[in-house]
Amino acid sequence: MEDPNLEGANTGEKKSFIEKVKSVGPGAIIAASFIGPGTLTTSTQAGASFGYALIWAVLFSILATIVLQEMTARLGIISKKGLAEAARDQFNHRAVKYPIIGFIIMAIYVGCAAYMSGDLRGTSLGLEALTGVSINIIGPIVGILILLLGLSGSYKLIEKLMVIFVVLMSIIFITTMFIAQPDIGGVLSGMFVPSIPVGSIITIIALIGTTVVPYNLFIHSSSVQERWSRPEQLKDSRRDIYFSIGVGGLITMAIVITSGTLMRGVEVSSVIDLAIQLEPLLGGFAESFLAIGIFSAGFSSATASALGAAITVSSMLKWDNGMKNWKFKAVFSSVIIIGILSFVFRFEPLDVLLFAQALNGILLPGIAILLMVIMNNKKLLGNYANSTIINIIGIIVVIICTGLGIYSLVTAIQGFIG
Repeated sequence: MEDPNLEGANTGEKKSFIEKVKSVGPGAIIAASFIGPGTLTTSTQAGASFGYALIWAVLFSILATIVLQEMTARLGIISKKGLAEAARDQFNHRAVKYPIIGFIIMAIYVGCAAYMSGDLRGTSLGLEALTGVSINIIGPIVGILILLLGLSGSYKLIEKLMVIFVVLMSIIFITTMFIAQPDIGGVLSGMFVPSIPVGSIITIIALIGTTVVPYNLFIHSSSVQERWSRPEQLKDSRRDIYFSIGVGGLITMAIVITSGTLMRGVEVSSVIDLAIQLEPLLGGFAESFLAIGIFSAGFSSATASALGAAITVSSMLKWDNGMKNWKFKAVFSSVIIIGILSFVFRFEPLDVLLFAQALNGILLPGIAILLMVIMNNKKLLGNYANSTIINIIGIIVVIICTGLGIYSLVTAIQGFIG
């Protein structure tokens, strides 16, 4: 008997390549979400500081993301519940249920709102390079565009935009990697021979932390239900996950490889610094070429942040009708508005960011553990609950996430004290 956990039900029908490509969607939202300005800058710094040595960390983070996102997608398709809803229903005792609900809502919302300003700034940085218009003008305009996108209530529109952004980023950053002509032997060594150079631990944590994102687990478990609803469609969902997140990982690796080839020893303030190194190869097009990629990363990440907050809150509080519900739109809008206001007033909410980091330090391992508990609930998932092999892989990922969470929490506390 075929293990449904690994392959899903098989209808016996073979799909054409075009049909397989059309199944890409929810996974692209996740990829577009984690390839934000923070990931671009961290990846550029990783390559500039440590060459190819940390490519393995990107590979691990992508594999971990695939493992966790596959679970949430399976949960959504089989149980018809999002992760937030399943978490709420997992516990019956009010003394346990309501604190969990309250903490998850607070942590996800505060985290998404706190980082919105950074996403808007990253988006604006790309447009500033293209147009010459100050980011202080562009930032609020971009925020308003994202706000209007959310108020449209169209999931399909957001999904299509995310796919477009992933395609754009793929073309731009993977092309720059080939143009840079990296040392293939060095790349393979950095990918499959893990090492931790002196002073690299914070960068490794950052590379993993910007890829394995808690709110993406909530987004995915809900978004797959917009596309698939039957067990036999699990294979399409997995194909979407492997392809989309794999491409997202390749984009991140491409940035590490390119900066590792062209910028070794260069101090990096943002990914736009990479354009300077590409000028001998691309001439005057270098800055514009990268600016489009930076804009795509920032816009998609900002949209996903607001979407993640709205999906989590609405699922936890049992709001119906998804993106068309005015309460959903209110949460989505509030996250964007906070980002716009902090941007307009040039407010750097350091304390809020540190608080969000501390919450995220607890939330990431907590959500990963909660997901593992839910995915072993046979009353909810039946034969589609986790198999022993997937549990072993999941436990390894949870242990790593727990270490990451503890490190993030300690760092945040040190920031408060300092």
